[in-house]
Amino acid sequence: MHVYNILLERKSCRTFTEQAIEPEKIEILKKAALLSPSGKRKNHWDFVFIQNNETINKLSLSKEHGSKFAENAPLIIAVIGNPEISDTWIEDCSIASIILQLEAEELGLGSCWVQIHKRVHSENETSENYVKKLLSIPSNLGVLSLIAIGYASKKRKPTNEEELSFEKIHHEKY
Repeated sequence: MHVYNILLERKSCRTFTEQAIEPEKIEILKKAALLSPSGKRKNHWDFVFIQNNETINKLSLSKEHGSKFAENAPLIIAVIGNPEISDTWIEDCSIASIILQLEAEELGLGSCWVQIHKRVHSENETSENYVKKLLSIPSNLGVLSLIAIGYASKKRKPTNEEELSFEKIHHEKY
């Protein structure tokens, strides 16, 4: 499938079937993550692949709002960067996050991004610190996102090209 077609088809998926993801698909997702570009090819990102239901349930509580849906995902990938190595860790982890989502779509899987960086778990704790404790992530690293992945319980309609916001495209000058 061409990337353009994947972009037309891909929608955030917040409901998953109970079907497990095949090990070979998980291996492809691992390789896709490691192929993600990074500034000066420093590869300062890390990825934690989580399939344990108990841990996934706890991760679904990582934010006050907007993460509960992840409790039904058979796979969550934590995308982690090292701000001590690169000042572009957020951008590089964002690229890795979307690469994972596009590869998931190519593999026939649904996905949804859960923003963790600069989000709140509770009155006394950030989402990032909550995830770091849960996954034993060193304190000097940053957690940008969790990517929930699984088989979508329902197929959403692809984007209609006629509905694209072409007024957002400018030529030569704004």
